[in-house]
Amino acid sequence: MIALVTGGYRGIGLGIATALSRDGYQVVITGRRDRSETYPVLESLSKNGAEAEYVQADVSNAADRQRLVETVEKRFGRLDVLVNNAGIAPRVRADVLDATEESFNELISVNLKGPYFLTQTVAKWMIRQRQADSSYRGCIINVSSISGTVASVSRGDYCISKAGIAMATKLWVVRLAEFGIDVYEIRPGIIETDMTKIVKGKYDALIEGDLLLEKRWGTPADIGKAAAMLARGDLPYASGSVLSLDGGLTVARL
Repeated sequence: MIALVTGGYRGIGLGIATALSRDGYQVVITGRRDRSETYPVLESLSKNGAEAEYVQADVSNAADRQRLVETVEKRFGRLDVLVNNAGIAPRVRADVLDATEESFNELISVNLKGPYFLTQTVAKWMIRQRQADSSYRGCIINVSSISGTVASVSRGDYCISKAGIAMATKLWVVRLAEFGIDVYEIRPGIIETDMTKIVKGKYDALIEGDLLLEKRWGTPADIGKAAAMLARGDLPYASGSVLSLDGGLTVARL
């Protein structure tokens, strides 16, 4: 079985790629960096017993998206799981009163437009696979964020991009249901990654307080376990489900 994980070189994406490789998936990861920088990660994934490949691709670029899918099809001949994980934070955290169109356009292009149209291309391929083999089961997992529902006025562009992913998940699950292709959303909370290093002190203090019910940072491995469960089909009769892995942050409390 083959899984494609965008942004799978580090952080949450690597946590997902690792969990899938342990389940026997041959994993293709993507990113913007040069392939030469990915050898240690590919070696680590391959130690789990399954082949790992890297394709340099920017999901916000239409030509890159097309080349990525064509490369996977040429190399493996099939694709069972797509994980739309690639995403960026704003280069500068700016109040919504001061935010720039440049930042907004960049965030929407990478975090929302890219996965939306990559899903479109992959879904058409998955449909062809299903039509050729009725036992084929495709699975698409969108990684969003609690920022899609919890307002953060210093990252409005990021919040809007992730809210868009939540709606995209609903759209794709409705459209692809007739083809037996499951679509899910994983909504992480405060996860310890390179992206969150710059706010570690702030969140360490909040976690020590009463922000979370589970008083710890989430880890990429936490997200990886959830993605692997969905990919395996361990959550039947639940296509379109949203898994909030946030330590209880968004649980309403008095």
